[in-house]
Amino acid sequence: MREISLDRLRTLVAITDRGSFADAARALHLAPPTVSLHIAELEERIGAPLLSRKRGHVRPSAIGEVLVERARRLLADAEQALDDIQRQVQGLEGRARLGASTGAIAHLLPQALEVLRQHHPSIDIQVAVLTSHETLSRLADGTLDVGLVALPQPPVAGLVIKPWRRDPVMAFVPAHWRCPARVTPEWLAAQPLILNDATTRLSRLTAEWFATAGHHPAPRIQLNYNDAIKSLVAAGYGAALLPHEATTPLPDTRIVMRPLRPALWRRLGIAHRAGYVERPTQHVLDVLWDLRLA
Repeated sequence: MREISLDRLRTLVAITDRGSFADAARALHLAPPTVSLHIAELEERIGAPLLSRKRGHVRPSAIGEVLVERARRLLADAEQALDDIQRQVQGLEGRARLGASTGAIAHLLPQALEVLRQHHPSIDIQVAVLTSHETLSRLADGTLDVGLVALPQPPVAGLVIKPWRRDPVMAFVPAHWRCPARVTPEWLAAQPLILNDATTRLSRLTAEWFATAGHHPAPRIQLNYNDAIKSLVAAGYGAALLPHEATTPLPDTRIVMRPLRPALWRRLGIAHRAGYVERPTQHVLDVLWDLRLA
């Protein structure tokens, strides 16, 4: 079954509004024979006359009136759809889907979301809490647009992964403990520990930091939520190794934060699909990039 062209419907509406084939042709910038052909094709498709001429004025038939009413709705919906899409192309509104770990979501991402709310309030940012591996997989299959991932990562076909920021990993220790000015693997391995869940990149980093000094401590508990880890440190349950962003509020007064010796860094990258980047996604990337030194 042949579909009805929007161009043919637009011609029918123009004739109805202007009462003349010739006036409709001028309004649509079409040749008069083309306007006649459009109506002939519509009538053939419908199987009934759509227009009648009375005293030199063209009017829709009863069936034509029904089709004109529906045509107006269809044309308005089509125009609205094009306007909506154009606003997304221009970056005035739209959606961006972002994946990140709980560590990035806790402090870094809220800063970016606040800037986006102020400057691009019509962009809907959808956030998913994911591991770096999950984020890259979903970027590759097209269900995410931007990812914040731990570095290093192996190259992934079709994805761009750029270094974003480097933050020091610090020792978070209960304030009532006596601890050195710089915390070493030897000292920390002898303490009760609260460490990140073994599925995280930070867990692997800290395990390597201990292993380099010949230590393989067993933590009292493993979590994948940094604020919960800090709460346990504040309660005196153990010490933790966590990244510290410069803009993060100072920890609870029941916690002291000490640098490590040797130093350890948590590196993050920004990932997105290669090629054309939609404007809403580009706005998110621009705001995140501005946080690289925050």
